[in-house]
Amino acid sequence: MADLFIKQSKQYAKARPDYPEELFDYIASKTNCHDLAWDVGTGNGQAAGSLAGIYKNVIATDTSQKQLEFAIKLPNIRYEHTPAVMSIAEVEQKLAPKSSIDLVIVAQALHWFDLPTFYQGVNWVLKKPNGVLAAWCYTVPRVNNVVDTVFDRFYTVDVDPYWDPQRKLVDNKYRSIDFPFAPVDGEDNTGPFEFVTERLMDLDGFFTYIRSWSAYQTAKEKGVELLSDDVIAAFREAWNDGGDGNKAVKFPVNLRIGRVGN
Repeated sequence: MADLFIKQSKQYAKARPDYPEELFDYIASKTNCHDLAWDVGTGNGQAAGSLAGIYKNVIATDTSQKQLEFAIKLPNIRYEHTPAVMSIAEVEQKLAPKSSIDLVIVAQALHWFDLPTFYQGVNWVLKKPNGVLAAWCYTVPRVNNVVDTVFDRFYTVDVDPYWDPQRKLVDNKYRSIDFPFAPVDGEDNTGPFEFVTERLMDLDGFFTYIRSWSAYQTAKEKGVELLSDDVIAAFREAWNDGGDGNKAVKFPVNLRIGRVGN
């Protein structure tokens, strides 16, 4: 996973959407204590920065040192460069003791993980019985009918062959991802629960977002430029329809959340 994002770390930090405040308020309302949270696959620290305003301390880890170089710096966030898979001993050594963490989050990354190994670590490190795991993904952006028509063809026809198979879990809004946890208080299932994040973008910013995709990098390494002149022209015509250079781009966010139990 890390290798896919190394070459576009700067684009990732610049173009990826932030997550809505309502998402973090909801997650925080499901954790009994707000002492320590762990952001796994933090990337450039987007989610960690929001957690730092709620939890006393945040540990944020990633397998990509390059991504961490662009991470948000705050006094109560501790960043750690970690291997893709960690043993229980490594989790204790690098992160925290057993049953000491209130919340583990994974933002737009759970589909990349070795889930059985990861869940073993999560069960070990979360407080019992009410420690919470929250994992979310955002799906395709929505702009307006004209732009969405161009985007959907581009996404399903041009880009699809270059996505890693795990991307299908995102397209399915994490409905089919293995998530062996109990519902949090007040819910009768683990989701997905939908939120929406919105970002004002011009067309160049939208293209920067597309260039931050792992599929874009994979295609480029195979000698394919997904944003060809014809594709750019089609997007430009659709984007300029109505004459507004900046547009509100909405990203649906789909959350799975559960508690560890006993």
